[in-house]
Amino acid sequence: MSRRVVRQSKFRHVFGQPVKADQMYEDIRVSKVTWDSSFCAVNPKFVAIIVESGGGGAFIVLPLAKTGRVDKNHPLVTGHTAPVLDIDWCPHNDNVIASASEDTTVMVWQIPDYVPVRNITEPVVTLEGHSKRVGIISWHPTARNVLLSAGCDNLVILWNVGTGEMLLVLEDMHTDLIYNVGWNRNGSLLVTTCKDKKVRVIDPRKQEIVAERFAPHEGLRPVRAIFTREGHIFTTGFTRMSQRELGLWDPKNFEEPIALQEMDTSNGVLLPFYDPDSSVVYLCGKGDSSIRYFEITDEAPYVHYLNTYSSKEPQRGMGFMPKRGLDVSKCEIARFFKLHERKCEPIVMTVPRKSDLFQDDLYPDTPGPEPALEADEWLSGKDAEPILISLRDGYVPVKNRELKVVKKNILDNKPPPGPRRSHSTCEPDVTLEEVLEEIRALKETVQAQEKRISDLENKLCQFTNGTD
Repeated sequence: MSRRVVRQSKFRHVFGQPVKADQMYEDIRVSKVTWDSSFCAVNPKFVAIIVESGGGGAFIVLPLAKTGRVDKNHPLVTGHTAPVLDIDWCPHNDNVIASASEDTTVMVWQIPDYVPVRNITEPVVTLEGHSKRVGIISWHPTARNVLLSAGCDNLVILWNVGTGEMLLVLEDMHTDLIYNVGWNRNGSLLVTTCKDKKVRVIDPRKQEIVAERFAPHEGLRPVRAIFTREGHIFTTGFTRMSQRELGLWDPKNFEEPIALQEMDTSNGVLLPFYDPDSSVVYLCGKGDSSIRYFEITDEAPYVHYLNTYSSKEPQRGMGFMPKRGLDVSKCEIARFFKLHERKCEPIVMTVPRKSDLFQDDLYPDTPGPEPALEADEWLSGKDAEPILISLRDGYVPVKNRELKVVKKNILDNKPPPGPRRSHSTCEPDVTLEEVLEEIRALKETVQAQEKRISDLENKLCQFTNGTD
């Protein structure tokens, strides 16, 4: 008598659950721009969402705790002159976010811990180098202030945000529109997918293509690719018959896939969200109403289907919380922020456990907020694994750390973008002594005016007494 052996996995029973209605973010006009990015970025402090905006591009930033109906006059981050296409939180500073736009620029913003009174209009730094719209941005996972941007001019540019300078420009590598770019775990390699149907593994510092594969999926629609923790490449794409497909590849032997699985027939591009700590990958399609998740292991068939979270409403975009932002006391292993037409709905993925104790096997040490390298060290050829932290006692976000930009390039000479209001101006060439001197002068003026008012009141009293 044969017994069917079920594969052992602690993630077999992971289930997804939406939060209660009062914990959603309501009345948000999510952007209608046609672009295959997630439109949402989250970290342990904030959720940022690209929104509809007249006369330029904007996104809204909400503290995680500010759930419920969002005031229609809630301040936005408005600096771009055309729609925003992508946003990404800095992994080493929870108050810094980068945005890419159709106006060909990338802007980096400092978000205060308090809710500002007015729109944030002044970025910390504006990065100008692309000649066409910029649709992809991604921070380096281990080096401080290194930001990647990819535009429709087929260029990939790496920036040092701390100086506002270009570090590297990868040109003549992509012959057509770049669909997506992803870093490996220590930031030494990039994987890119392109409209020319090639998946490329690139060493950005040597500016060379290490490996490439033509048409990992035979269909014409966009392909997505990410690195796994082991250095393999996970891809999503379409078959020739327009069926959605996923693949796992070894870049050292790109000809044969480790795994290739057909899924379903649908038009939406599958956005992969990967958790390296659990080796679970979540696939969210724009326009789908479900999230499928798979576990990647070293046993055949290598990519194991776990389950599907289904709902009634289609998703316009999706945010994925870093591991340090999860609630470990509830065995939460992932949290998504699903964008609807007018709201954002958090969805919690949980591993059912009876014990209330910390689950070591679910929460290995995970990358923390400290960078392992400076930008110059990384550029000179150094590599470092992420600095890990334990989640045993939960993660408490650090307070606002100011991003300091020491400009060395032409951005210094850029004319100001119009008249600035006094509430947001802080001219960099004003010294502390000058400010104190100005305060002293103002105090003297106030005292003189008070004396004058007192004298006039006395005279008025004498005048009225004399007339009585």
